[in-house]
Amino acid sequence: MSTTVLEHAAVSTVDADGAEFRDGHVVVADDRIQAVGEGPAPEISGAHTRIDATGCLITPGLVNTHHHLYQWATRGLAADHTLFQWLTALYPVWNRLDAGITHAAATAGLARLALTGCTTVADHHYVFPNDGGDQMDALVSAVGRIGVRAQLVRGSMDRGESDGGLPPDNLVESTEDALLGTEAAIDAYHDPAPDARIRISAGPCSPFTVTEELMSRSADLARRKGVRLHTHLAETLDEEEQCLREVGCTPAEYADKLGWVGEDVWLAHTVHLAPEAIRRLGATRTGSAHCPTSNGRLGAGIAPVRALLDAGVPVGLGVDGAASNESGGLGEELHQALLQARQRGGPTGLTTREALWMGTMGGARCLGREDELGSLEPGKLADLAVWRLDGLNHAGIEDPVAALVLGATPPLTLLLVGGKTVVADGELRTDDESRIAAELRAASGRLR
Repeated sequence: MSTTVLEHAAVSTVDADGAEFRDGHVVVADDRIQAVGEGPAPEISGAHTRIDATGCLITPGLVNTHHHLYQWATRGLAADHTLFQWLTALYPVWNRLDAGITHAAATAGLARLALTGCTTVADHHYVFPNDGGDQMDALVSAVGRIGVRAQLVRGSMDRGESDGGLPPDNLVESTEDALLGTEAAIDAYHDPAPDARIRISAGPCSPFTVTEELMSRSADLARRKGVRLHTHLAETLDEEEQCLREVGCTPAEYADKLGWVGEDVWLAHTVHLAPEAIRRLGATRTGSAHCPTSNGRLGAGIAPVRALLDAGVPVGLGVDGAASNESGGLGEELHQALLQARQRGGPTGLTTREALWMGTMGGARCLGREDELGSLEPGKLADLAVWRLDGLNHAGIEDPVAALVLGATPPLTLLLVGGKTVVADGELRTDDESRIAAELRAASGRLR
C-alpha cells in the first residue's frame, strides 16, 4: 500500500457538515482518502511519505463541468463578437481540425486545468470534420497523458445553415451518424466503475445547431445506455429569440418538452431563465454548469446563481472553451463566480464557501459523482489540491478559504488524482510543459 500523509495544513473538506480544520491532516492510502482531521496525523505503520503542508490549504480537487478542449488551438480570435457572431467566424476554422490538432489542444488545455487545481474535466466535443480522424481517441489519449479524470461528452450537430442552423452544412453530421457515433464512443470508452478515469455522456450541441429529432433520440440513447446528458442551454438572448420564433417556447421549455430535465442531465450556462424555469430545474435536480468568465467574454449575461442554488439546482463551475476564455484555468472561476453573483445580487449573492462548493461538490453532483468526488472524506477518491497561501499574494488573509476565492489563484504544492501526483511545487509532473507548448504552437499554426 502506498500511503501519503499531509499535515499541518488548513483543510476545507466541503463535506455535508462543512468541516474545516485550521491545523489539520489528510491521509491518502493508494487511491483513497483514509483519514481527515484536526492536528497531526495518526501514527502510520509501514513505509509512507509524510509532507509538511504548513502554510497551505487542502481542498478537494476542482471539477470543471463544461469545456471544449479543442478550442485551445484557436484562442484570441473574434475577440469582440457576440456568441452567434463568434461561432459564425470560428466554424470554418474548426472545420480544419484533425485528430493531431485536437490532441495537442486537449493536452495543453488539460495541463492548464491541472495547474489551476482541476482534477476532473467535462469536455463537450461536437466538431467532427469529415477528414478529421478519430477525434474521441485524440481526447482520450490526451487525458491519459495528463492524468486527470474526464467526462467526455460526445457532442453532435445535425442542423446546418440550409436547415436554419448556425454551422456550415459541411460541418454537421446526419442524425443517424451522430447517434451511431455517440453510441460507438459510449461502447468504446465509458467506464461505469466508481474509480473511473473516463466516462462518456451524450451531448447534442445546442437548440440552434441540432434538430428536435437528435435531441429526443439522444436522450433516449443516453438513458438506454445508462449515461448522462449534456447540452448548451439559455446562454444568450439570441438563442431565446430564435427558439421562441421557431418552436414557440423558451429554450428551457423546449428542453423540458424533449425530456432534457432530470438528475441525469446538466446544462451549460443557463443564463436566461424565467423564475418558473429555475423552479423546474430545482424540482427535477437538473444540473447547471456556470461559466462566468466565458459569459463575460462573450457578453452573454450573468447567470442567476443565487436563485438556482436556492431552488436546489446542482450548480458547478465551468471554464468553457479556451476560445471564449483564453486563460483556460479553473481556480480563477471561483473568484469570477463570486464577483458575478454579487454584481447581480449584492454582497450576499454568493459566499466564499459557496463558491468553493460549486467548484467541488457542486460539480461532482452535476456529473453524478458525488459519492466518489467533491469532498474530503474517508473512502472517497484521493483527488485533492494543496494550495500554497503563505506567499506575498495571500499574506495577511487570515481565512484560508477567503484567500483562495478572493485572492489570486494560488500556486499548487500538490495535486493528486487517485493518489497519484499530477502537479508538484507548481509544476506539471505527468508530462513536459515545454513539449506541450511546442506541440500546441505547431497545431495552432496549421489552423491559421
